[in-house]
Amino acid sequence: MKTTDKTVPANPKLSDFLCFAVYSTNLAFGKAYKPILEQLGLTYTQYITIVALWEQDDQTVGSLGEKLFLESNTLTPILKKLEAMGYLQRQRDPEDERQVRISLTKQGRQLREGRPELGLSDATGLTPEEFMDMQKAVVTLRNNLIKWTKAG
Repeated sequence: MKTTDKTVPANPKLSDFLCFAVYSTNLAFGKAYKPILEQLGLTYTQYITIVALWEQDDQTVGSLGEKLFLESNTLTPILKKLEAMGYLQRQRDPEDERQVRISLTKQGRQLREGRPELGLSDATGLTPEEFMDMQKAVVTLRNNLIKWTKAG
């Protein structure tokens, strides 16, 4: 798609940048999640790591990193901390010693039970349909940017 003078102001303001809108929205999500996650003693990155394991337990560090868009050197300290907290365990894969497998402990699985709503869908002020459309649009944007960076 070609940009035109109508879509890009001559002297764009910070608020005109889509990247800033996404960035600042991410910060707003962090603030909204903070009180909930503080009750659990987790950071947002620790929380999404556990959510990814709720979705699929017993996976390799590599596959977990791909899902979370985190490099191994960023993910490993998070996993070590969650292991020290008793939420997961790391073990070498007996079939391939080069791989480390991550599994939730009983305590990690129990985090999902009896907790306040962690989704924040009400906080967005979006209808369920708008919420789904927004999520799909952001995923499409992310995937397009990933494709563009790999192609270029």
